[in-house]
Amino acid sequence: MELGVCIAAKIDDIDYAVLAEDLGYTHLWVADSQMLWSDPFATLALVADRTNRVRIGTGVNVAGTRPAAVLASGMATINRLAPGRVFCGIGTGNTAMRVMGHKPMSMAEFERYLRELRPLLRGEETELTWRGRTAPTRHLMPDAGFVAFEPEIPLYVSSFGPKSLQIAGAYGDGAVLSVPPNPGAVAGVRARLAAAADAAGRTIDRRSFPIASLTTMVVLEPGETAGSNRVRAEAGAFAIAALHYSYEQWRQYGRAPGPHLQAFWEDYVASMAGEPDERVHLRIHRGHNCWVEPDEERFVTRELIEATCLVGTAEQLVERLRALDEAGLDQVMILPPLACKEKVLRDVADRVMPHLG
Repeated sequence: MELGVCIAAKIDDIDYAVLAEDLGYTHLWVADSQMLWSDPFATLALVADRTNRVRIGTGVNVAGTRPAAVLASGMATINRLAPGRVFCGIGTGNTAMRVMGHKPMSMAEFERYLRELRPLLRGEETELTWRGRTAPTRHLMPDAGFVAFEPEIPLYVSSFGPKSLQIAGAYGDGAVLSVPPNPGAVAGVRARLAAAADAAGRTIDRRSFPIASLTTMVVLEPGETAGSNRVRAEAGAFAIAALHYSYEQWRQYGRAPGPHLQAFWEDYVASMAGEPDERVHLRIHRGHNCWVEPDEERFVTRELIEATCLVGTAEQLVERLRALDEAGLDQVMILPPLACKEKVLRDVADRVMPHLG
């Protein structure tokens, strides 16, 4: 089991990435959301310059805002700075698109996008559709020092549902998820990915197709519970972002909320009721994975935290990580809130990481 870090891109806080490398985290996933954080490619360039060993990439880029040719060029530019350490995470834009008042890219569009992106990430020619016209394209000067397509840049496809898992199995070198941190959910994902790859004429296994999942982690002190104020402070931002995602799924697609939301769901929906429909998208994702807004603190319940985050003593966390590993998960990537992000990384590195082997 590898432990990685998801970074809410912040252009003047590259020391955080250096700390993650120094502590032994294997991957840095720099998030892409243009109306929330700094630009990920500017951030990645600085991270590449300040680090030496840790693997770096996007966690994840938004297909709907970055044409495939633009994304491939950006990734190949970072690969020039950190050859062999770069990976590309790509998704439909579950948050980034919605913050602008738009739905994420459709699955049909996303599949076409990945067909175009795969060869471009290798420096090969592809048929690119843009502004209603399809034409062949490739990077014209791949060997002039502007970009580097070798070593090859692995493609991690963000997958949240059955269709996206099917697409990931067909086109990805790996998958990046945010599934409930339990072995049953992971095993189900592995099975669906294998079936999708088989249908596409591919054979994938753990060596050739790693899976990473996003959550956060809090190491409990003796006698402490997942409902303590400290746990709420260290896990609340991630937990409340999961609530925001469930609300978007309910609001746009009519999908029922999970059982861990039932106790306060009606209250939460009512809290959004006064917002004009044309502006509600500007309210939902406030503080996204960085902090909890004061008016939403009451929704950070122990049940929500336990359903979405990894919380336990060091021994319990090691046991849970091993169970997730056995179920088919290769990496847990953690996303702590801004105010205590360094503390969370140190806690996990000092008390959990040494026991993973």
